[in-house]
Amino acid sequence: MDNIALWMSQPHYGYLEIARSCGVKSLVLELEHGTFDLSTLDQFLAFTKALGMPVITKIIAPNAESIQQALDFGSDGVVVPHVLGVEHARAVTKAAKYPLTGVRSYAGGRVFGYARPSSETFAAENARTKCYAMIETAESLADVEKIIALDTVDGLFPGPSDLALARGRGAYAFTDEDRADLRRIAKAARDAGKEWVMPAWTPAERTFALDEGAALLVVATQTMTLRAGIMSTINALKQENIVA
Repeated sequence: MDNIALWMSQPHYGYLEIARSCGVKSLVLELEHGTFDLSTLDQFLAFTKALGMPVITKIIAPNAESIQQALDFGSDGVVVPHVLGVEHARAVTKAAKYPLTGVRSYAGGRVFGYARPSSETFAAENARTKCYAMIETAESLADVEKIIALDTVDGLFPGPSDLALARGRGAYAFTDEDRADLRRIAKAARDAGKEWVMPAWTPAERTFALDEGAALLVVATQTMTLRAGIMSTINALKQENIVA
């Protein structure tokens, strides 16, 4: 199960422990549309570190502060939303890497074991942490091959719903046109020798993602799994004629 992750938008520690006990090993944290604040993000990432669970954080906005806070608190990577063309991507993602690759600012703390780092540690941290450009705008798709070529971008993370809207198709439905866009994203990552991550909520999306070489499949959201559990209980009660 190393190639799957759950999407969490609320900092619920019990949910995290249950997911871990069920065998889930990786998480994507949703800051843009979720309820994490800086204090809970800091505490939550400390807890995931204690459990040994890798975490990618979808930051709240495409700016240096959001990137650096997530990485300084201990996230193993960031997903940068609302990326436009390659020049926007170049300017924003520099904050994910220490100089001379980027412009990430140094802060002592969890990442460095609360000790003074050696010079070699910065290059190691650049290699360890991942910066994923979210391809969810028409501009980012048009420049996707140039974006993935940036040395500050480690991979691609499509936003299928927003991309479908931006491309004038309305609601995302995994249509032929949607798949063509996703296939272009996957090919750009493969050709660059880098990763791509697929939000894959359905069996068809998961099969597609595996066929296209996705490194990680985000298979369900926090609310999806809660709803599925509740519905499973309700359906069982219906079978027992306890509820109508």
